[in-house]
Amino acid sequence: MRPGFFLSFEGPEGAGKSTQLARLTRRLTAAGRAHTVTREPGGTPLGTRVREVLLDPALSMDPLPEFLLYSASRAQLVAQVVRPALARAEVVVCDRYADSSLAYQGAGRGLPAPLLASITAAATGGLTPDLTVLLDLDPALGLARAARRGQPDRLEQADLGFHQRVRGGFLALAAADPARFLVLDATQSEDELDAAIWAAVSGRLGDGGAPLVAEQNL
Repeated sequence: MRPGFFLSFEGPEGAGKSTQLARLTRRLTAAGRAHTVTREPGGTPLGTRVREVLLDPALSMDPLPEFLLYSASRAQLVAQVVRPALARAEVVVCDRYADSSLAYQGAGRGLPAPLLASITAAATGGLTPDLTVLLDLDPALGLARAARRGQPDRLEQADLGFHQRVRGGFLALAAADPARFLVLDATQSEDELDAAIWAAVSGRLGDGGAPLVAEQNL
């Protein structure tokens, strides 16, 4: 078994991942847990460049190159950030991971599951999270929340049907792997979500803690 603990946050647009990730990070700090916080796409210099391309609303992109760009960023992140942090016995908290590609480029864009699985396995070396928090939300509400943040990015500009398929993809993934997924109704209050997430995370981590080594790799 690897020494660290790998946690990912997933969900449709506007589900509140960033808010709950920040709250969990504060709890890990207070508990003295060594942790690394990162995101997809991003987390490395290469990933940051790829993120700019993927989210650029001025660009048009076919599903396959979109998925390959996500996979390239993911491979770099796993090699440079996630695996080294796990080897140091840290908690790794990642804002999105491979499940997002299965939901967005698979269920949303229609790319075949065997292709996604093969390339994802190559990009990650088979690394999967120990726990995935899925914040579930009606896409219409989520897109309305996201719109209040300002100019929508390329994915947020996709039609409602696409985002409904993405939500369905996430829920199907959770149903297929209930031991890994914690599915929460994102219409709950921030405090309620925070408490449920911490209960699940602290329960998996146990009582012992490691010296704090908090890193931000955003």
